[in-house]
Amino acid sequence: MKERETIAVLGAGGTMGLAMARNLVRAGFGVRAWNRSPQKAEPLAEDGATLCTTAAEAVGGATVVLTMLSDADAVLAVMDGPDGALAGEPSQDVVWLQMSTIGIAGNDRCAELSERCGMTFVDAPVLGTKEPAEQGKLVVLASGPEAVRDRADPIVDAVGARTMWLGEAGQGTRLKMAVNTWILAVVEGAAETLALAEGLGLDPTLVLDAVAGGPLDLPYLQMKGKAMIARDFEPSFSLALAAKDAGLVEEAAAATGLDLPLVTTIRRRLEDAVAEHGDKDLSATFLLS
Repeated sequence: MKERETIAVLGAGGTMGLAMARNLVRAGFGVRAWNRSPQKAEPLAEDGATLCTTAAEAVGGATVVLTMLSDADAVLAVMDGPDGALAGEPSQDVVWLQMSTIGIAGNDRCAELSERCGMTFVDAPVLGTKEPAEQGKLVVLASGPEAVRDRADPIVDAVGARTMWLGEAGQGTRLKMAVNTWILAVVEGAAETLALAEGLGLDPTLVLDAVAGGPLDLPYLQMKGKAMIARDFEPSFSLALAAKDAGLVEEAAAATGLDLPLVTTIRRRLEDAVAEHGDKDLSATFLLS
């Protein structure tokens, strides 16, 4: 029987990283967990993960490095900073699964670092938020060398319900930028539609009822719309991270010469709300209407 990989999960105390690390342990992998705020990763010890005090310590005993952090600067600092992953002298055949949403430029920076250090880089951002992460039902948008797919597949299968392999590293992030554009548009569109319904003196649930089951309906619309109507903004994916992602989409569009005014408007709107509502769910954009 092939020996299971040992995985260093960097960012193991975040909403996504904690759930992913837990599912990896339950799938039989050795997990070496590190988080900048150590107490947030402590529940993983009960699951059987090894808690590490530095990223270097986590990577020192691992064959795969999985990063799930907030942005490109955080990923690069954890990998290449003082006590970072590279100080742990990773083995020559280590695979780096970069699963954070860091944009095209950030992904390119990580790929360059990986190449300099002799690691095999797999760009594999995910679709899904807290609940799908906890249930192991993320969609993984994987891209990287064909030669490491047999090593990566069991890992991504443990955290996701479906994996799309998209070719050379970087294609996963490109698809994530496109899909995020749609997510942002749906949530902002729902917020403004329901706000208008209320402003017109209607019960906003009538909007959701009117489209239910038809070609205009979406499960995501129903879920976020009901949360908005109930003023329930318990974070599944925070407004602050959504603002960051909107900026990454805008950067990607600009790099290709595209003018996407909707994305720009949503990005500005979200950024204006971060100070007051950043820790709430993305659907809290409804409060700005």
